[in-house]
Amino acid sequence: MILNKSTIDTLPTPDKGYSIHWDEKMAGFGLRVTSTGAKAFILQRRINGIDKRMTIGRYGDLTAEQARKQAVKLAGDIASGGDPIAEKAKKKIESKKLSEAFETYFERRTLKPQTVFDICRCMKEVYPDWLEKPMTRITPDMVVKRHKEYGQAHSEARSNLAMRYLRAIFNFAAAEYTTAEGKPVIDGNPVKKLSQTKSWHRVDRRQTVIKSHELGGWVNAVLALPGEDMRDYFMTVLLTGMRREEALKLAWADVDMVGKTFTLRDPKNHQDHTLPMSDYLFDLLARRKAVSVADVVFADSQGRKIGNFRYAQAAVTKASGKAFCIHDLRRTFATIAESLDIPAYALKRLLNHANGADVTAGYIVADVERLREPMQKITDYVLKMAGLKETAEIMQLKQTRD
Repeated sequence: MILNKSTIDTLPTPDKGYSIHWDEKMAGFGLRVTSTGAKAFILQRRINGIDKRMTIGRYGDLTAEQARKQAVKLAGDIASGGDPIAEKAKKKIESKKLSEAFETYFERRTLKPQTVFDICRCMKEVYPDWLEKPMTRITPDMVVKRHKEYGQAHSEARSNLAMRYLRAIFNFAAAEYTTAEGKPVIDGNPVKKLSQTKSWHRVDRRQTVIKSHELGGWVNAVLALPGEDMRDYFMTVLLTGMRREEALKLAWADVDMVGKTFTLRDPKNHQDHTLPMSDYLFDLLARRKAVSVADVVFADSQGRKIGNFRYAQAAVTKASGKAFCIHDLRRTFATIAESLDIPAYALKRLLNHANGADVTAGYIVADVERLREPMQKITDYVLKMAGLKETAEIMQLKQTRD
């Protein structure tokens, strides 16, 4: 059969699947007809020792003669060592938009909702005009310029963070989008130029804590808050070193009032973390549990998880003269622990910090009960500084008869 308009128009439609009709004038050139009646020109050739079939175009968009000319050109490219299929796939990947790469990244990775929120926020704030650009059109000079401009106009810390996220996406794309030979199509990471030119903004890590002489005023200001939910939340974070969201997500199902322990599920390092309660925390949780109507510990009387700490923070700041953010309480917990000479490994365990390259720590199994004394020592220190606990132990001496 010679493929032309008259022969193509008379071809039958298969009941299911598809049928192929080969052209007598050119070997490997044919027409595929599907059960839906769609017709498309194809070319079959051996590429790198493997028979491969490629679609040239739909009948109607192309005439038989136009399709045959394209087939001849493709066959010539293949004879010269080319691979039109691989080249087409490469061009498709090279046109991959930044927003598409982010979507794939979110699908492939297991990320916390807050992390996804932060990434999306950075994208929309720092480089919203890049999202519909092909990744291959985002150059190192563009990155350096945007990083500098956003840092100067808005926030150096957020500019750094946004570019770290961008770097992660390009590293991901290099592994995800590859040729048939396994070579990365998106080769090179434009964010590297920030390191090569030492252009990262220098942002000092926040080190604010509530100092020892400020603790008394701060704790008493917290305890004077009108609502017990905010009082209990602030005190719990200070006395445990929990992160903001860890405390908010703490569920009653993970609080053991018999063993006097509580467990943080899926924290930052994704390893469930069990800690002991100090006496003060036990009494606080027992009181809350007696009246709680929610699944989580820190919920209001209607069972809604608490939030919006702004007004409570402002009230405590005004009363104590000490401005603070929630994470300052975690830093304060760690600072107090160090001042009490609590062993470094115990402190790491209390804060649930990863051991990293610390080989020795990998051999130490920190039993929860071994952390009870350090946890109690930190609580006692805070309460003593606030005047809520005697500064020295008082022992009753037995009288002896002469």
